[in-house]
Amino acid sequence: QEQLAESGGGSVQAGDSLRLSCRRTGSLWSSPAMGWFRQAPGKEREFVAAITWSGLSTKYGDSVKGRFVISRDNANHTMYLQMNNLKPEDTAVYFCAAYQSSVFISLPPNTWGQGTQVTVSS
Repeated sequence: QEQLAESGGGSVQAGDSLRLSCRRTGSLWSSPAMGWFRQAPGKEREFVAAITWSGLSTKYGDSVKGRFVISRDNANHTMYLQMNNLKPEDTAVYFCAAYQSSVFISLPPNTWGQGTQVTVSS
C-alpha cells in the first residue's frame, strides 16, 4: 500500500514563498499522476495543481495560476509545489494526492496524505 507524506508547510508573510514536498513511500509499483489540493476552514477542498507521471503535463486551479508551480522527481518518489507571492487567501491545509492513472482522468485521487498547514499573514 502506498502512503503519501507532505512537508514544508509553515507560517509566512504575504508575498513570501514556500515549497511543499510530498514523498511517496510503501508500495511504489504504480506510476500515478499526482496533485495538490487545499482546504481552508469552513470551505470545501479545492483543487490546486496536478501533474502527470511523466511530468510533461500540468494543470492549475485558477486561483494559483502564475504563482504556483508543480513538479516531481520520480527517482526520489517526491512531488513538489513551489508557491510564490503567497496571499492570505492561500491559507489552508494542503494535501497531496495520487491518482489511479499516470495521466489525467476524470476520477478523483485514490490516495491522500495527511496534510500540511500553510498560514499566510498580511
